[in-house]
Amino acid sequence: MRAATTVEASGFENWSQQRDFVVEAEKLGLDICWVAEAWGSDAPSAIGYYGACTDRMLLGSGIIQLGTRTPVAIAQAAITLSNLTDGRFLLGLGASGPQVIEGLHGVDFARPLTRMRETVEIVRRVIEGGKISYAGSEFVIPRRGSEAVPMRLSMRAEHEIPIYLATLSPAMLRLTGDIADGWLGTSFVPEGAADAYFTHLDEGLRRAGRSRSDLDVCQGAEVAFAADEDALHSMVRARKKELAFSLGGMGSASTNFYNQAYSRQGWGEVATEVRERWRAGDRDAAADLVTDEMVLGTTLIGTESMVRQRLRVWRDAGVDTVRMYPAGETLDAKLSTLARAIEIAHGIDADGQ
Repeated sequence: MRAATTVEASGFENWSQQRDFVVEAEKLGLDICWVAEAWGSDAPSAIGYYGACTDRMLLGSGIIQLGTRTPVAIAQAAITLSNLTDGRFLLGLGASGPQVIEGLHGVDFARPLTRMRETVEIVRRVIEGGKISYAGSEFVIPRRGSEAVPMRLSMRAEHEIPIYLATLSPAMLRLTGDIADGWLGTSFVPEGAADAYFTHLDEGLRRAGRSRSDLDVCQGAEVAFAADEDALHSMVRARKKELAFSLGGMGSASTNFYNQAYSRQGWGEVATEVRERWRAGDRDAAADLVTDEMVLGTTLIGTESMVRQRLRVWRDAGVDTVRMYPAGETLDAKLSTLARAIEIAHGIDADGQ
């Protein structure tokens, strides 16, 4: 099982601390470092910097959001980063949600499925190096009615650029299986993943004449090690408000893909009630509704033996790469957690269990 992590500017005190984390993570044997964008720093700038600070591990945009750049601008960034890092770049794309796309960027969120498919098609055409001529429902290049003619970039891609899609809805999951090289998932409960996720991914794979081996399943979760049951109980309790935010605070009044994902995995009534309490402003009550089972089911929190066993369950469910968010109040604490988690993840396939 490959080991990955995601970094985002708000998770560290300053940029030098985040750089030190990335550099040390590579020394610990990390396979992939994804750089988040969300509503903070942009991903490509940071990836370019970390590419100069590292030598071996892969670096990915986790994620570049549709609507924040044109498809060709995304392709330009991808080619630049891939060439700069000697082929170590992975392009992660996601539709995000209406709050970020419309509320922050002022761009229409409508028709994300079509926009995702067309964006990937255009990005791949640009990477192939030919003149760019495209007529879709969302994008037309060159612009109709103009005097422009098709152009090609003045640089070429020197390496393959795998494309990962961050998706949650059934339609988006089918699209991922159809066109992507990897899936960046979240809100993952392995016991419910077959119906909630893999049924749709596999349908897309079959439609494209592909199999599961053609898709890197990359799932993410917080990882934290508890010394004993009392410590574990405190950890779980502390994370209930974070989960309540995902269920109630992410997205818009009508669209919350995280809430829908949890609902498909057996927690529909709780997810609905949490969202109602959160949006009503009663956030403590929303957090109180989150169960221990929900926290433990979607994280890698526990004693070392519990985390090891949980990773085996993830592997057996179909996860190829585990994207870990290491707990810790300090840089040293985060790295210590990550080091233990990487060793366990790398040993899962070797232990034969």
